[in-house]
Amino acid sequence: MRVELLFWAGCPSHPAALSDLRAALSEAGLDPESVIVREVRTEDEARAEGFVGSPTIRVDGRDVQPAAGEPLGLTCRVYRRRDGRYSPTPDPADVRDALRTATEAAHARHEGRIA
Repeated sequence: MRVELLFWAGCPSHPAALSDLRAALSEAGLDPESVIVREVRTEDEARAEGFVGSPTIRVDGRDVQPAAGEPLGLTCRVYRRRDGRYSPTPDPADVRDALRTATEAAHARHEGRIA
C-alpha cells in the first residue's frame, strides 16, 4: 500500500494532517512511518500531480476526499468534515475508510480474487 501526503510549504496545515494520518495508520495496525511525504513546489508540479491544495492525502493514488472540479495549484485546501464543518485537514473517518478499502483490496489481490 502506498500512502502519500503532498503539501505546499506555504500552507501551515500539513503537520497536523501528517500527525492525524500517522495516528490512523497506527490504529489500522500499519506502519505510521511508511508515509511518503512530498512537497509540491511549483505550479507546474501542482498541475502534473493533480494537486488541488495542501495537504492532500492519497492512498494507492486515490485522494481520501476527492475534490472534483477544484482548480489545481499551490494553495491551502479546505475539507468538509462528515458533520458539515470545514477543516484544513481531512476528516479522520475518511482517512480510516481509505486505509481500510486499500487494505481489503490488497488482501483480495493476495488471495487471488482480483487480478
